[in-house]
Amino acid sequence: MSEAKMKTPRQNMPVQEANQRICNFSEVALGLTEEQALLEASRCINCKKPGCVEGCPVDVDIPAFIKLVKEQKYQEAINKIKEKNNLPAICGRVCPQENQCEKLCVIGKKNKPVAIGNLERFVADWQMRQGEVRLSKMPDTGKQVAVVGAGPAGLTAAADLAKLGHQVAVMEALHTPGGVLVYGIPEFRLPKTIVEKEIDSIKELGVEIRNNMVVGKINSVDELLESGFDAVFVGTGAGLPYFMNIPGENLNGVYSANEFLTRTNLMKGYLFPNYTTPVKVGERVAVIGAGNVAMDSARTALRLGAREAYIVYRRSDKEMPARHEEIEHAKEEGVQFALLTSPLKILGDADGWVSGMICQQYELGEPDASGRRSPVPIKGATYKMDIDTVVMAIGQGPNPLVPSTTPDLTVNHHGNIVADLTNGKTSKVGVFAGGDIVTGAATVIQAMGAGKKAAAAIHEYLTSNAAW
Repeated sequence: MSEAKMKTPRQNMPVQEANQRICNFSEVALGLTEEQALLEASRCINCKKPGCVEGCPVDVDIPAFIKLVKEQKYQEAINKIKEKNNLPAICGRVCPQENQCEKLCVIGKKNKPVAIGNLERFVADWQMRQGEVRLSKMPDTGKQVAVVGAGPAGLTAAADLAKLGHQVAVMEALHTPGGVLVYGIPEFRLPKTIVEKEIDSIKELGVEIRNNMVVGKINSVDELLESGFDAVFVGTGAGLPYFMNIPGENLNGVYSANEFLTRTNLMKGYLFPNYTTPVKVGERVAVIGAGNVAMDSARTALRLGAREAYIVYRRSDKEMPARHEEIEHAKEEGVQFALLTSPLKILGDADGWVSGMICQQYELGEPDASGRRSPVPIKGATYKMDIDTVVMAIGQGPNPLVPSTTPDLTVNHHGNIVADLTNGKTSKVGVFAGGDIVTGAATVIQAMGAGKKAAAAIHEYLTSNAAW
């Protein structure tokens, strides 16, 4: 291994200063400069057996694209990425590379791994500044596929199917495509102009996106098949919020994270009164949970004017599931952490608004089934937290509309569609599924990987005589 490569430090992503960014919704991470990108790319040793590729859910040829960056062949680099990844500017921003491709980087054994995600973002942003380039497509097969849901899984499946020559129509329930990319992830982490440009590139492949199409209400999967579609891919995600079922959850001022972030992001609540979707946020906000969604909610609350925002989590900081980067950004921005703590009851005033929360303190006991240490309540250790807004960010379940209106589609006890994880095949012939509707809430890139696998299987289903 080259000593020079080992001595070259990983290039830190420039960011807005915390005291500035807390006052705006502009992107926090500013992107590598060209000089930084070239230095970072120089750290890659082009392994003969690259573990990073094994760690990528969509199988991007990472060493090949980084080599092209080194040679300053940025157009070729983005073309190489787009052979596998239809949403590189998005993935470069929100994928947990530290737990996927970068985790298996050889350089990371003795030094910090190559910043693969930052380099992916660099070349994707470079292309956007130059203008989109049309990707090649195979000849028209005459087959039609309906994709239900325009989130990461659906968009990926749609793009891959269009490249393979199929006519694709995406049915999106909301008025804007993108799924969690537009309603869930805040502007300061993922600018919506980036999502729009990525979706425009998919439309250029011939994909039709039909907004305000609620499959399960306006029509059903069976009706889509009867109307001329040869196959259906279901990627409706996990949009059913979970609550704790504790007293006071019905008070005014209690949000699910889904509602809180959707009103802020998709419906532009942060731009009120220019957009007519106000989001009432009090002075002291408690966010229950410690995943990325919880961090997004707490950081959003501060930007909306809250004086204090708390992460309330019943385990310790070591068990928090959010990305390290998001936790650090939250701390820098002033989010406070009430750890080993969980609410027992939400208190309200005479008008039915949140006025406080009774909390239980915990200590960690033995590890649970997932390997994390289980929280054990400390007898008598309860206290009142003075707050006026609560955001529940403790997870979400599968969107029930499609499963509930497709009788012969098998679901599990959680309500997730049962599908083969290698190809998306469901119990219903011609119907495939992938992403959070199958696995439960996961990452953007994992949903994209599921969409890619399903697209390959749908293509085989439509073009072969094999029995399915």
